[in-house]
Amino acid sequence: MATRPMRIDKAINIHDVRDCARRYLPRIAFDFIDGGVDGEAALARNRAAFDRWKLLPRYLVDVSDRSQTVTLFGHEYSSPFGVSPMGIAGFFRPGADLMLARAAAKFDLPYLMSSASCDSIEAAMDAAPKTTWFQIYGTRNPEITADLIRRARALDVRVLILTIDTPVMAKRERNLRNGFTRPMKMTPGVILQGLSRPAWTMRYLQSSGIPMMENWRPYAGENANAGTVADLYGTETPAPEQTWEVLKSVRKAWPGPLVVKGVMHPDDARRCRDLGADGLIVSNHGGRQLDSAPGSLDMLPLVADAVGDGMELLIDSGFRRGSDIAKALCLGAKATLFGRPAMFGVAAGGQAGAEKVFDIYRQELSLVMGMMGWTDLSAAGRESLFDLANPPGFTTPARSRAAE
Repeated sequence: MATRPMRIDKAINIHDVRDCARRYLPRIAFDFIDGGVDGEAALARNRAAFDRWKLLPRYLVDVSDRSQTVTLFGHEYSSPFGVSPMGIAGFFRPGADLMLARAAAKFDLPYLMSSASCDSIEAAMDAAPKTTWFQIYGTRNPEITADLIRRARALDVRVLILTIDTPVMAKRERNLRNGFTRPMKMTPGVILQGLSRPAWTMRYLQSSGIPMMENWRPYAGENANAGTVADLYGTETPAPEQTWEVLKSVRKAWPGPLVVKGVMHPDDARRCRDLGADGLIVSNHGGRQLDSAPGSLDMLPLVADAVGDGMELLIDSGFRRGSDIAKALCLGAKATLFGRPAMFGVAAGGQAGAEKVFDIYRQELSLVMGMMGWTDLSAAGRESLFDLANPPGFTTPARSRAAE
């Protein structure tokens, strides 16, 4: 007997949210979000990195009141997590970028808008001016990068993110198998997938098909259509010729907090610090770039040791539980980010779906804090972790005479 699809408001964890999206989206769309590169070893490695560490609880602490607030670049947020930059969200649900922005604002969380989004940074700042950050790439035409920075400055965007881990486009095999390429061809298989997901297909057709990448529309000339703008973006990014000079120029042009995303090597982390970056996002791009790269969490403590207290560290890739967030905080991150769960939520349930994802993480983290004996996030540290590979030696005090 077939089971009825779960409604997203009934989801109790992020795996349920993913399943809701899988049942709503055609395979070509679901696989674009869910997939990695090559054999997808990096996807598995991101999750395996969390299994290495166990949380070591302390009891007999009054945890009646627990605060998740965190200060990032001088601004307080209600929880130590937010939304990673994600391109073309509007393909999965029209208006998804602004739904994510509004949901993040409602929960007082940072929303890192991608320059490859479908809605514009101007619209996002109008919807959520206090919690929206902006992510850019170095482009083949430096004038486009400079103008994106100019627009962000004019809008008083709080934080700018420069992503550096995409010098070339990786081999995303699920996309190649499904035909998710430019130009996209309506093969019989793709049409059949659409017919099997009528609710998504109807929204797609009502929104005129391929969505416009609004942040890039100004650079494609007058009367450019969505396909022309997408082709321009594909021509300008990735930019394999970019070097550290790109970071220097962005730092010179941007007066506010600057975060570099995609840092994995401790030496690169130190160089970002020395060139004036204020923060880093330790990330292997969610396992979507180099399949042989280590898990992001594996590198976090090494990067944290390399830069010391001089930078604010964030991390993404593979976060699916509140306990995952707690482990990253113990290893030196001030906050964590996630992409796929937020995209699954907004695709399957719109803004309410995104809010459901945020609520799941917040509740799970609160429970973990209670069980760990944490009343606030300052309690998170490496002493709260147990490394299965290198267990610590605990000193056992001699028994007292009374015990004997």
